[in-house]
Amino acid sequence: MTEYGRGAGSEPWHPEDPLYGDGGWGGQQTHAGQQPPYGGQPQQQYPQPQYGDWTQEQQPGYGQQQHQYYDEQGRSHYGQQYAGQEQQYAAQAQQQYPQGGWDATGTHGHVPYAADPGDPYGQQAAAYGAQQPDFYGTEDAYPPPQPPGRRRPEPEPEPEPGPRTGPGPDPETGWDPGEDQGEHAFFAGGGDDEDDDDEAESRSGRGDRRGRKPVKSKKRRTGCACMVVVLVFGGGLGTVGYFGYKFYQNRFGAAPDYAGSGTSAKVTVEIPKGAGGWEIGRRLQEAGVVKSADAFVHAQKEIPKGGTIQAGAYLMKKEMSAASAVQLMLDPSSQSNVLVKPGERNSEVYQAIDKQLDVSAGSTQKFVKTSYKTLGLPSWVQAGSGVRDPLEGFLYPGTYPAAKGMKPDAVLKQMITQAKSRYAAYDLPGKAKALGLQNAFQLVTVASLVQAEGKTHDDFRKMAEVVYNRLKPTNTETNQLLQFDSTYNYLKGTSNIRISEKEIHGNLNPYNTYTHKGLPPGPIGNPGEDAMRAALNPTHDGWIYFVATDGVSNTEFAKTLAEFNKLKDKFNESSGN
Repeated sequence: MTEYGRGAGSEPWHPEDPLYGDGGWGGQQTHAGQQPPYGGQPQQQYPQPQYGDWTQEQQPGYGQQQHQYYDEQGRSHYGQQYAGQEQQYAAQAQQQYPQGGWDATGTHGHVPYAADPGDPYGQQAAAYGAQQPDFYGTEDAYPPPQPPGRRRPEPEPEPEPGPRTGPGPDPETGWDPGEDQGEHAFFAGGGDDEDDDDEAESRSGRGDRRGRKPVKSKKRRTGCACMVVVLVFGGGLGTVGYFGYKFYQNRFGAAPDYAGSGTSAKVTVEIPKGAGGWEIGRRLQEAGVVKSADAFVHAQKEIPKGGTIQAGAYLMKKEMSAASAVQLMLDPSSQSNVLVKPGERNSEVYQAIDKQLDVSAGSTQKFVKTSYKTLGLPSWVQAGSGVRDPLEGFLYPGTYPAAKGMKPDAVLKQMITQAKSRYAAYDLPGKAKALGLQNAFQLVTVASLVQAEGKTHDDFRKMAEVVYNRLKPTNTETNQLLQFDSTYNYLKGTSNIRISEKEIHGNLNPYNTYTHKGLPPGPIGNPGEDAMRAALNPTHDGWIYFVATDGVSNTEFAKTLAEFNKLKDKFNESSGN
């Protein structure tokens, strides 16, 4: 026997042997009457040392040609050329080991040495000349090897059962309820569904008696899977249909709209400047006036003058049809605004705000005295030094929403914000120094004087030059006295054009420019756009005097005191004095 437990016999090595492989196809010889290993290809043999002197002799038969052929079943056969050789081996064994000289009565009486119990192909008595048993005929034996041309791929191993979790197999049927039954495919089922159902019912019956959970059938799982698929696809189709309907409604359907002229509930809607139809409709929709902005835009296009809706505050009804909303906004009675006119004093603006907000008289003015610093005035505004109202000159002329339910500060902030924006565009601090003024606050004061004394657009630039010329230190005509009736009327809260010299010279208030040199402490009204531009760009013709010769709107200018006296006589004649 070799060190691998094999002799020169005809059987192949065990498949689990580490040296088992295609190398055995070289030239192994086969005994007569046996099936050649590995398709009949001869294996190369080498002399092997054996027990006894007889193994040292040269063994006959090596190198002889061996013939091989296949029968109809594909089995290979070899000639009987080794029969004599095997008999020669047997004779040599008897000569060197006669009976009795070796332990012929023991277990090794018929075998030269003990077979290896770990070798499934251990040597038998017939290993040397006798007939060997068929190791491929048993039930647990490996299948006989096939020739290379007839080999087929081995089948894939079946999955091993999962871990057991139950109490054990059923002694009657061998079925184990705790054994992992595996995962069904998403769509389980087939031709054996009924058998599986019967088996599940039988198991369920035993499980009920023994407290085991019944097994669900494949049909039930298949039904659940189908239901899930139906729900998924049904939900997808519903979503697509919903968005498709919304798309159709947005592109081709009528916009949602209310019917009628609205309910008794009223609400104020503020429309900013520059707002178009869509922005107006959006604000109305948010306030609950119209049902959709699209409906309002459509109605605005259909109704004549629908595109002429102005900025402001509108008192509207809730749940109005879009057409009714457009018609109401075109009616001036629906508007709830405060209009600040150029040159208007703050006291008059405060009264208008109180009226529009439906609050008690004086409420807005009281708020200004206590909280004017919270309204966002420019940093260069001077509130001290005898200024009667720090907001004077900063309630910019225009139309502002003011309706019941709003607070005074909300209305005032809109006006001040507008003034800050316009004044910042003119760069008042820089322009004031170029005109010989101390600060931007004085420039706003000059603009308010031009607005108060001028009557027409053509008067404004000449009136601005009169102011600047009288403020000059070189003025010897009036000695830096402005002598404007408008400043005294602001002080008194009146609008008289005839003031006696006794009354004028008896009041030394800084707003009395007859007795106080230079500019008054602050603006005397809210200048408009034209007055501000005139204050920034006065004429340079030398005007220093002016007289409203008709007492109303016809203002004439003079450069000398003599010219002024002539204009004064003209005024007296026109007034009957």
